[in-house]
Amino acid sequence: MLNTIALLVIFASAPLVFTLLFFYTAPYGRHYRPGWGPSVSARAGWMIMEAPAFLVIGITVLSSGRSVSTLSIVLLVLWEIHYCYRTLLFPLLMKDNGKRFPLVLVAFAFIFNSLNGYANGMFLATTGPATGGFMSGLRVGLGIAMFAAGLLTHILADRDLRRLRKPGEEGYKVPRGGLFEYVSNPNYFGEILEWSGWALAAWSLPGLAFAVFTVANLVPRAHANRAWYQQTFPDYPKERKRVIPFLF
Repeated sequence: MLNTIALLVIFASAPLVFTLLFFYTAPYGRHYRPGWGPSVSARAGWMIMEAPAFLVIGITVLSSGRSVSTLSIVLLVLWEIHYCYRTLLFPLLMKDNGKRFPLVLVAFAFIFNSLNGYANGMFLATTGPATGGFMSGLRVGLGIAMFAAGLLTHILADRDLRRLRKPGEEGYKVPRGGLFEYVSNPNYFGEILEWSGWALAAWSLPGLAFAVFTVANLVPRAHANRAWYQQTFPDYPKERKRVIPFLF
């Protein structure tokens, strides 16, 4: 029952989040602004809100007491690799420049990640991804390759953004090189590619729900980021797309 509720919440919230974020940019990072109640440091905020995504899915699978397939284990490992990076490495690598994160956003993300981790953990522990046959193998292989490419894109883009500032520098600069020549947010493109690939390999409703929500969350953010760059830097390259190379 809880699994069904979690799945319905994720699917139902995606169009709402997509619409709201095009009109109201979430106040964190370069878009942070006061008036959203208590806040915590950006580093603590990321760790707290991403922790359920890292922990809940593994606990759900392990506590089920069921024997899971090899592919389920592979998908669980891929998930945990991503969230090990997002929960631990990404926040620790952040430069401590006093940025804040509203607690209300941390709470919303904490709840979403808990529901998402549980829904996908229950799928891996019970139904599991379908296997067998050439087309199934091709789908799984393509999905895992997409995930790996997306994760690498995501991590490298984050690294390039960190390297824009020299020690002691503050503020923002225009990123250049690599995928930054094509899109303003290659890190978001990487995440979308990751979870689209994971959903393809899992071939499940919870995986699809997460992929849809990822698009709903990151596409408006990418739109807001490019608009911010264009307003802040008059020479910002006009040909750069928001998040999908050559398309959007």
